[in-house]
Amino acid sequence: MDHLEIEWQFDAVHLQPVERWLRTVHPADLILTPVVAAGIIDLYLDTEDWRIFRAGYALRIRSAGGRVQATMKALSPSKGAMRRRRELSVDLPAAAPEALQRSRGPLTDRIRDIAGRSPLHRLFEVRTLRQTFALARDGQPVGEIALDETTIPVGEDSPAELRRVEVEVPEEAVEAVRPFVETLRIACGLQPASVSKFEAGLIASGLRPDMTLDVGPVGVGADLSAGEVAFAVLRRQFRALLAKEPGTRLGDDPEDLHDMRVATRRLRAAIALFEAALPVRLGRLREEIGWLGRVLGSVRDLDVQLEQLGTWTAELPEHERDALDPLRDVIERSRSRARAELLRALDSGRCARFVITFRRLLRAGPLRRGAASRTPITVAAPDLVRRRYRAVRRAGAHLDQDSPPADFHRLRIRCKRLRYALEFVQDVYPGDADDLIAALVDVQDILGAHQDAIVATEHLRSLLAEHAPELPPATIFVMGEIAQRYATDAAALRERLPKTYANIKGKAWKGFRRDMARAVAEHAHPSRPSFASAPDHGGNNEPAAESPAEPGVETGPAGRVEDGGGEVDLPAPDLAGNA
Repeated sequence: MDHLEIEWQFDAVHLQPVERWLRTVHPADLILTPVVAAGIIDLYLDTEDWRIFRAGYALRIRSAGGRVQATMKALSPSKGAMRRRRELSVDLPAAAPEALQRSRGPLTDRIRDIAGRSPLHRLFEVRTLRQTFALARDGQPVGEIALDETTIPVGEDSPAELRRVEVEVPEEAVEAVRPFVETLRIACGLQPASVSKFEAGLIASGLRPDMTLDVGPVGVGADLSAGEVAFAVLRRQFRALLAKEPGTRLGDDPEDLHDMRVATRRLRAAIALFEAALPVRLGRLREEIGWLGRVLGSVRDLDVQLEQLGTWTAELPEHERDALDPLRDVIERSRSRARAELLRALDSGRCARFVITFRRLLRAGPLRRGAASRTPITVAAPDLVRRRYRAVRRAGAHLDQDSPPADFHRLRIRCKRLRYALEFVQDVYPGDADDLIAALVDVQDILGAHQDAIVATEHLRSLLAEHAPELPPATIFVMGEIAQRYATDAAALRERLPKTYANIKGKAWKGFRRDMARAVAEHAHPSRPSFASAPDHGGNNEPAAESPAEPGVETGPAGRVEDGGGEVDLPAPDLAGNA
């Protein structure tokens, strides 16, 4: 069962007056029928690192009236008394986590995707005595009213208690029942429930799911050292990566996977930026992050292509839309394979070792003996930012309409690396980098759309080469039309770029450069060494010398460019060819 649960939830001081009122009131258009009271036991479960919770759900096994049912319920924030939550349920043979994990079906498959190899642990138990009133209108059921006397056992202490009135109705009955609910609220002195039963259980049991993401301080300021800022930045991005993993496993929202992939890119970019201030072992994990980013990227690229295909389909004439169904099927099969590979990677020992090692290093904190690590961030940041700014200027210096796609993509990567560097130190210069970051975002939007068009065109070519025998002629024809439209869009984006790119070179950069110089004078101690020249002590890497290829942007075989999140495919430079 997969449906939207809609219910009003109220807290009550006592339930007896509410029950008496319901037994005596006679609404004009509703019939209330009491049902025999029943006992309910809810066992809430999650993995040790709270993956179900972090995916946005609570998981319970309910035993009531001889029936056992597992339910995943969305953790939507409350707005007044009404809650709207997606709810997925399945019957089980026994009230035990093992029965849930052995079961097969859409719900249990989702749970396995989220939990991976991690076992489900018991969180707490909620026991409820429920008196129910069935609601009917015009002879048809329209919902129910539940009066719940709930206790939450908390060890040897007295159990936590809740008295709750819940009115559940289907979507189509909401407006018809709403006036009665308001009358009930006023007549019985009810207040909107401040927390759900799951939230109440967390509070009563003293459980804090957010603690699983605690890897140390994440604050950044002008009074910190380069090492302290580097670790704060890495902690922020590692927390973002961990926070988005359950949603990525679940697969309901493509943005969770996108955000997790961005976190891998930012982690790699931060390691490259602050390399001189970091322990050698952290630097060695950059390749592991790149591996994870590439696995995520395989699914993300196909998500983008499916989204683009939907856009193109909507813009096609009505009689041509069905021609793209075979192409959509091909892409969706590719995505299913890529997603299966992603789940295997997330469940692998390699991924587990990376997470454990990275978390341990982040909790240990920056090196205390390394001169580069101890350099004030106001001294270190200007050199780091200027190097990336110069790399952007070099990449954009000779671009024109006839430049190959790889050159535009290289500029995009370097703009992204500069923006990441600015965002990493943004709290050191509050507000000062905003204009420059905004200008970089504008350029990246154009270059990103350009690269999407290039990659999509190449993907159409590869799909045609691989699947031509199974694609109808009408599909092949429409694929050619789409490829041509991508080529037209790419040309238009190249024409827009120069004017937008000029904003990077203007007063936004000059103003921020002045702000960095002023911060050096205000915060830096004259006897402290500069970040670029600081000798390495305590196991730090020496800062890499700048080269025309800009550290962290490597050109590999067959025209592949590697950015902060792994290799990115660059298609053939011919934009105008049909698929």
